[in-house]
Amino acid sequence: MRKILFLFICCFSLQIQAQEASLAFLYLRNGEYEKAAAIYKTLHEKNPLNSSYLTNLVTSYQQLENFNEVASIINKQLEKRSDQYYLLVELGYNYQLQYKQDSATFFYEKALKSIEKSKNKGYLIGRSFQKNHLLDYALIAFKKSMEFNPNANFNLQIAAIYGEKADLENMFNTYLNLVETNLNYLPTAKTYIGRYITDDSENEANIFLRRLLIKKMQNNPQNSWNELLSWLYMQQKEYSKAFIQEKALFKRDASSLKGITDLGGIAFKDKNYTVSQECFKYILDNTTIVEEQLRAKLYLLQIAIKTDAEINSTEQKFQELFSAYGKSQYTISIQLVYAEFLAFRKNEPEDAISLLKDALKLPISEFEKGSIKTKLADILVYTNKFSTALIYYTQVQNDLKSHTIGQTARFKIAQTSYFKGDFEWAQSQLKVLKNSTSQLIANDALDLNLLITDNVVKDSLKIALKTYAKADLLAFQNKNQAAIDTLQVLLNNFKGHSLEDEALFKQAQLLEKHGGFIKAESNYLQIIALNKDDILVDDAIYYVANLYLNQLENIEKAKEYYQTIIFEYPSSIYLVDARKKYRKLRGDVVN
Repeated sequence: MRKILFLFICCFSLQIQAQEASLAFLYLRNGEYEKAAAIYKTLHEKNPLNSSYLTNLVTSYQQLENFNEVASIINKQLEKRSDQYYLLVELGYNYQLQYKQDSATFFYEKALKSIEKSKNKGYLIGRSFQKNHLLDYALIAFKKSMEFNPNANFNLQIAAIYGEKADLENMFNTYLNLVETNLNYLPTAKTYIGRYITDDSENEANIFLRRLLIKKMQNNPQNSWNELLSWLYMQQKEYSKAFIQEKALFKRDASSLKGITDLGGIAFKDKNYTVSQECFKYILDNTTIVEEQLRAKLYLLQIAIKTDAEINSTEQKFQELFSAYGKSQYTISIQLVYAEFLAFRKNEPEDAISLLKDALKLPISEFEKGSIKTKLADILVYTNKFSTALIYYTQVQNDLKSHTIGQTARFKIAQTSYFKGDFEWAQSQLKVLKNSTSQLIANDALDLNLLITDNVVKDSLKIALKTYAKADLLAFQNKNQAAIDTLQVLLNNFKGHSLEDEALFKQAQLLEKHGGFIKAESNYLQIIALNKDDILVDDAIYYVANLYLNQLENIEKAKEYYQTIIFEYPSSIYLVDARKKYRKLRGDVVN
């Protein structure tokens, strides 16, 4: 009984202490330093070996400029534990805060000197320097620790400090040297390097890394440099350059096509169908593994659909796949793509629906069922069978709530309700999705919710929004000319409405698909003229620049509008691409 009582008291005491520590940290984070200091003082006295309590107590007193109390606490702690050399750094920093630099330097040097006699304390000393933003001292501490303890490896810490100092060259060199000595560091190096890399090839960090990797490849060739360079090009969306590196890797080690497969998938997702096609054709030429062949053929079929390849040729390729592999639980991914092809390209939705209903009878997983039902519902929306589509979407959403498939279904419920003009129900679904684990779904939900919110208040009858939603539905159903005409009705009848820019932009996009480039140009220019602060202005500027470049053959106009993005819309998502195209048109050498 006594043991049980003792254990109960201990557990209760620990719980109270944990609550006090949480409260003290909350006070510290909120800048209530007196309250934090009072609790941390009690905690430190009860737990003198807990470095976290001591460090936070010191921080609290320093924020209150109670430097004498800090010095007293640290000195008392050093009397009890003279081997806590990192406290010498804290003591020195306490003097630095009082502008007593000589005293600060004395204790910093003393801390560094202690590494020679206690090599295992180097990490804590280096971390203390780093925590207090004494980066040069931190570098010395970590390097000295490695010098006196050959088993220690603080290169990750050293690289991070170079990063804090904005010393890109030394930071990258340190990460690359780590990879050179141990390939297991490659994923870690990518993670940390990725914090400095952007999609802009002219970004200073990108340039530094590219040059260092090329130099490494020349002086000490190894696969990791090609892999990192390929990764860098992928971050910059320069997929053709990445493909060159991946092919070089495969030629050295033909055991895996994973790098090329991954690149092909990424390029496909980013709508760079040319490079994606090259990747998957290369895979077909270099593999005998059935799964790899099947995946490559499926991607090539999807590319054919996306690029409006000849319908009969695409149909024949599907039939060849089904002849070889059948319509079974092992070819669900092919059947899904084929159903989309039947409905949206061949306009044979009934055949697509029949195919998917047969697929649901196969012994498949709940996730595969969810994907099939979602595709089935998409096709039902295509044929205006909204009620049945909503039943399927709802089943998927209920069965796979936490999965991306379920969240996609919930978004499609909202989208279908929006198509029908039921905006309130659509918004109720969209609000749930704002915290979706899928950023793409969350962004799509936010965009649709904003479209509805911005336009229902100003139009009590919602006639303009219903007209726009109808055009949206017609576009989804590939009835592009009807969508263009519907948008024109909106533009004629609701001049000056808040939807005008949205209608002009959507109509311009549809017009481009049908070769109506002059009218599309007019729409983009109208958006630009409406309001230079409008959310769609940079989109209109970018697309009209592309139109001048690719269709209207007006290079000077293209340069003018790319330049507008660069100088007037520096936060635009199109900035990097606009800069690349502008520099190329200007005749600069683009890396």
